[in-house]
Amino acid sequence: MADWHTTVTPPALARLLAAARLPEPATARRPAYRVLAGQIRLLVTEGRLPVGARLPAERELASALELSRTTVATAYETLRADGYLLSRRGAGSWTALPEGAPPPSDALHPVPPDEQGRTLDLGVAALPAPQPFLGEAAARAVEQLSCYAAGHGHYPTGVPVLREAVARRYTERGLPTTPDQILVTTGAMGGLHLIQRALIGRGDRVAVEAPSYAHTLQALRITGARLVPVPYGYRPEPEWDLTEWRRVLRGASPKVSYVIPDFHNPTGALIGEEQRRELLAAARAAGSVVLVDETTAELGWGVPESVPMPRPMAALDRAAQVVTVGSAGKLLWGGLRIGWVRAAPALVRRLASDRVYSDVGTPVLDQLIAADLMGEPLPAVRAHQLDRLRATAHAFTAALPEHLPGWTFAQPPGGLSLWVSTGGLSGAALAQAGERGGVRIAAGNRFGSDGAFEHHIRIPFTVPAPAVPAAVRRLAATAARAAAGGRFGPADGAPPLAV
Repeated sequence: MADWHTTVTPPALARLLAAARLPEPATARRPAYRVLAGQIRLLVTEGRLPVGARLPAERELASALELSRTTVATAYETLRADGYLLSRRGAGSWTALPEGAPPPSDALHPVPPDEQGRTLDLGVAALPAPQPFLGEAAARAVEQLSCYAAGHGHYPTGVPVLREAVARRYTERGLPTTPDQILVTTGAMGGLHLIQRALIGRGDRVAVEAPSYAHTLQALRITGARLVPVPYGYRPEPEWDLTEWRRVLRGASPKVSYVIPDFHNPTGALIGEEQRRELLAAARAAGSVVLVDETTAELGWGVPESVPMPRPMAALDRAAQVVTVGSAGKLLWGGLRIGWVRAAPALVRRLASDRVYSDVGTPVLDQLIAADLMGEPLPAVRAHQLDRLRATAHAFTAALPEHLPGWTFAQPPGGLSLWVSTGGLSGAALAQAGERGGVRIAAGNRFGSDGAFEHHIRIPFTVPAPAVPAAVRRLAATAARAAAGGRFGPADGAPPLAV
């Protein structure tokens, strides 16, 4: 049964376990085998370790974790007794779920359509489509489609009209760009995967902000990269701690440094131009490629129009060391699945050649819709989406102190979320209580590379502003349940989402 499932190597499982550290009880330290079993169970129930994944042999895992084989064997036996592990002589052991258990849920994945009426989604940070702009652009794109339909429809680098539109937008933002520097991808994650395969080998070090975007951290772990976290500084607003960055770049010599300088996910921080220059200089001295994630770069809802935005990091790059990933998903609509890479033309050609073995190219109609929206409608679309984000952000920053006075946050100048300190309440406990009570919550430890940020959560600005007060009341009720160690029982159910 498990022969075709993914095999998890001992180093890969060790990294996942490090990111799943559970808080120890205040009374007494639990036996090591129970801690290990609890970590593996958490990885399975949160979906970070797939059901059916083959686990390492006891001796191999004991060596990787520097534990006794008896500890690992007892943890495996505990998981088998609880229904989270199946074993067969000669086939090894693989993860499972107890009979009758619900499938793993992930707050960072969309709520299924059949649950949307009763589940409050505070997990996914993605806006609805801007209407009527999207529908109008789609109608115009369909009219253009016949011009492309006579051919095979495969554009490994992207449809020319969209590459031109993306290059034009970079130039408008202060970074002169030509279409041959643009590769259109299937979402920003498609671009990140291509870059990871091209630039990062198994065991290579990658410096990452702490916290950082959860999906990219997980993708890097899966490819076998060794993550080196660099904590944010707070003075009092979040910013890069350049002293720490220089220390990491000198000491760890990471092959790649991954940063989100524009309305960072999850903190919303905007990094100034001088800090960008200093980080680039330190990375250049260390020989580290800087991978810049600009998926939220257009979301400056709190930046006055009279204040100039910092230029893209690639505009400050004198050594061709910056590779940039962007996306239409956060500003336009995630359903379009349009992303891009901006890089030197030689790297663009290499990535286009590599992608032929994965997705060949991005759907033409989606590209035509995105190209239309990035033309004349873009200022109106951007104003529409920023108004929506601004209203929701202001509603959350007003309601949270009223209903959860012990929680703290720094109001960001843009982006899609608040990064909230829960005053010592476990974010994992909040997420688990929320699952039973119809509230999706993204626990803070998902945004750390080493299990940090246990007492944080990310709250996205995706609830309509009028619904925010009721949403915060439900969040406060969930927090009270989690703090009491309680669970929503079958009689409680999940109340209808009347917000």
